[in-house]
Amino acid sequence: MDEVDMSGRLRVAFLIEPPFGFRAADGAAAGCDIELAGRIARDLGLAGIAPVEATFEELLPGLAESRWDMTVGLFVTPERARIVDFCRPVWALGDGLLVAQGNPRNIAGYGSLAADAGARLAAIHGQVQHRTALDRGVPAERIVLFDTYAAAAAAVARGDVDAYASVAMAHRGHLARDPSLPCMVVDVPSAERPPSQGAFAVAKGREELRARIDAALLGFLGTPEHAALMARFGFAPPEIGPFA
Repeated sequence: MDEVDMSGRLRVAFLIEPPFGFRAADGAAAGCDIELAGRIARDLGLAGIAPVEATFEELLPGLAESRWDMTVGLFVTPERARIVDFCRPVWALGDGLLVAQGNPRNIAGYGSLAADAGARLAAIHGQVQHRTALDRGVPAERIVLFDTYAAAAAAVARGDVDAYASVAMAHRGHLARDPSLPCMVVDVPSAERPPSQGAFAVAKGREELRARIDAALLGFLGTPEHAALMARFGFAPPEIGPFA
């Protein structure tokens, strides 16, 4: 199967971004995407996965450089599809804004951020929310870019920025793991950005690997076992498909 050692493990790059990926109390990689990747690996006849923690900017270059075989779920975009191949979608989610508790600036979405001349927005290098914010009129000079979720969320908690744009589910997952954080989540209106599909990604030229992952997903997505797995991390239909 391409270059994957069938007696070994599937190398999976992940981000610290609950509930998709995080470190459990014992330091082991955990999260819904991690568990789903583990299920796929076993269905491929592998011993499991070898999780590799990475930053968002490293994910796609790491595939091209064969540092890992697959990434956790990423939003599917035409730009990314020119660089990597996406597998079958595993979720469809909307954006959210992490803001200070009580939402003192009354932020309601990207539009209200753009209209508030004093509002500062955090985003992650390379993530679609940065591009969406620019397209929705938030000036580049009011967007502060970070490398990791934790750094951006901490900036909101300190008051260095007024909001952090990411996946709403990621914000909720982060707050669930750190309820002392003085923050809350504002869902971005679907009119500004509708829910978008996310999928695991593999390097170009690894068609056999992608086809086998897709076959494993096809047999698992939509089953009661899949629904139970995702429900443990706060997901419910229609967020988890199955998708056509």
